[in-house]
Amino acid sequence: MYPAYSVIFFTTASGAGYALMILMSLLAIVGMLPTERWFGLTGFLVGLIAVTAGLLSSTYHLGRPERAWRAFSQWRSSWLSREGILAVATFVPAGLTALGWVFFEEIWQVPALLLAALALATICATAMIYASLKTVRRWRNGWTLPGYLAMGFATGSLWLCLLCALFKVNAGPLLWLTLICLSLAGLVKLGYWRFVDRETGTATAGSATGLGRFGKVKLFAAPHTEENYLLKEMGFKIARKHAVKLRRIVLLLGLAAPVLAILIAARLPELTTFVIVPAVLANAVGTLAERWLFFAEARHVVTLYYGADAA
Repeated sequence: MYPAYSVIFFTTASGAGYALMILMSLLAIVGMLPTERWFGLTGFLVGLIAVTAGLLSSTYHLGRPERAWRAFSQWRSSWLSREGILAVATFVPAGLTALGWVFFEEIWQVPALLLAALALATICATAMIYASLKTVRRWRNGWTLPGYLAMGFATGSLWLCLLCALFKVNAGPLLWLTLICLSLAGLVKLGYWRFVDRETGTATAGSATGLGRFGKVKLFAAPHTEENYLLKEMGFKIARKHAVKLRRIVLLLGLAAPVLAILIAARLPELTTFVIVPAVLANAVGTLAERWLFFAEARHVVTLYYGADAA
């Protein structure tokens, strides 16, 4: 599949923003975060800006962005519509939670819990947009949803560590929670890539045309003489050697480097800010590479009609 930059930014930024607000809400309820107004204001600004920017960028991948509002009407059958509704609904408890935190320096538990639930549901709905597509085997599997959740919380928890470091908040327990999130993200991605490498595709040209019972089906002639929309969007391919390099970037920059930074911060708290800042930047590069690969390595069944052996 063609890795559109607008969708890559949308899925990474919104996932991290929602995860940040989930963690802030839940950790504040149990007393692990301060109710100081500037801390809350900064955290919610970062989370809401990331979410809003991601949602707006997603419309640029549409042929008619001005008609994006019509997607809300298909909530009975479309995960895209459900994701849009949940995303908008999340702004209400987010605003109320931020209001209590910033103006009254209090954590209003009901809005905070509702925020965490809706934000989590939104991340899940975003993942299900892709996991529900029967035409893309590398998305329709049990690894897609955990992958979106794991990468979102890995980045969101890292952002929260940086926020705590900047405001001189004791982030001891949070550091270990972030370490767990980063480790789980690494395990999930390794599992997903193992599945991708072993998955050979259940659909073939023979099954797609119904001619498989007569023997192996091969493309006799190209459907047309030049590239069309389907080939551009659905027929994108990435060389195996490039995929391996990008996977290393994901693991080393996106996950391993932040893990090392967390371990240093836990051992030497006075260096927390100095190690977390580059860790956040490295994680951003690795996360973008991970999401680019997620789209680039996908294979749509329509490519069977253009010469692909399986999809």
